[in-house]
Amino acid sequence: MSATPKKNLMLFSGRAHPELAEQVAKELDVTITPQSAYSFANGEIFVRFEESVRGCDAFVLQSHSAPINDAIMEQLIMVDALKRASAKRITVVMPFWGYARQDKKHRGREPISARLIADMFKTAGADRIMTVDLHTSQIQGFFDGPVDHLFALPVLADHIRKTYSDRELAVVSPDSGRVRLAERWADSLGGTPLAFIHKTRDPMKPNEAVANRVVGDIQGRTCVVIDDMIDTGGTVAKAVEALLAEGAADVIVAATHGVLSGPATERLSNCGAREVIFTDTLPIPDEKRFPAMTVLSIAPLVARAIHEVFDDGSVTSLFDGNA
Repeated sequence: MSATPKKNLMLFSGRAHPELAEQVAKELDVTITPQSAYSFANGEIFVRFEESVRGCDAFVLQSHSAPINDAIMEQLIMVDALKRASAKRITVVMPFWGYARQDKKHRGREPISARLIADMFKTAGADRIMTVDLHTSQIQGFFDGPVDHLFALPVLADHIRKTYSDRELAVVSPDSGRVRLAERWADSLGGTPLAFIHKTRDPMKPNEAVANRVVGDIQGRTCVVIDDMIDTGGTVAKAVEALLAEGAADVIVAATHGVLSGPATERLSNCGAREVIFTDTLPIPDEKRFPAMTVLSIAPLVARAIHEVFDDGSVTSLFDGNA
C-alpha cells in the first residue's frame, strides 16, 4: 500500500485573545479548529478538539495575558492534547513570552523562569516556538528546538514614518540596555539621531525606576521612545517627562507589548506623550484605552510567518534578511 503524504495546516486558539486568533485565521484564509475549553470550579482547565488532528501541522496561538498562569497552563494542555492525538508537528505561537523578564539571576537563589517556560512547552510536546519581540534575544536559546523570533519594528516604524514624515525625529532608548534596538529603529527611520535615558533601578523593588538624565541631542526634535513592553508605565512616563524637560518638541511612545498593569493607563494618558503606540500581541480592553493610544494589528505578520513555516519557507525573509 502506498500513499502520497499531504500537509494539513490547522490553527488552534486559546481563550486569552480570541480576537487576534480570528484575525490571523482571516489572513491565512483558514478557520480556527473548533474545541471545547472550560475551567472547573477549582480552576482546573479542560480542552478537547472537536476534529481529528492526526498528522496535521498544528499552530497553537495563545497570548500570555493576565491571568498569565491560566493562559500558559491552557496552552500547555492544548499542546499535550495535540501530542496525544498524533499531530505531526506542533508550533507554539506565543506573541508575548510569559515570564520573559526573569531571564537571568540578578542575585543568588533566584529562578530563571523564562527557561522554565521553554522547558515546560518542550515537555508538553512542542516542536517549535514562534514569538514576537523577546525581552532579551538570548531567550531563543532556552528552547531546545527552532524558535521563530518575529520583530514588530516594521509594523511600528511604518506607522511612524507615515504619520510623522514631516518632522525631525530622534529615537530614544528608555535605558542603556535597549540601545542596540534603538540603532535598528534609527536605521529603519532613515538614520535619525539616537539618545537614551540614563536611569537606575533597584532590584529589590519591581516595576520601579528612576529616570536620571537624557544622553544625546534631542533639542527641538520629536522623540520616539521605544521599548519591548510597557507594564505599569512608570519608566516610560518618567522618560517622557525628562525628554520634554530637556527641550524635546514632542514625544511618541512605541512599544510592542501593552501589558498595562495597575496605574499604567492613567500614567500614560497624563505623561505628555502625543501618541502611545502598541501592537495587539496582548489584548487591550476598552477600559485601558485612551484617545492618544493607537493599537496596530500584529496579525498580518504572524500569519505570514505561520505560512512560511508551514510552507518550509524563510521567516528571515520577512525582515529584509537573506532567505
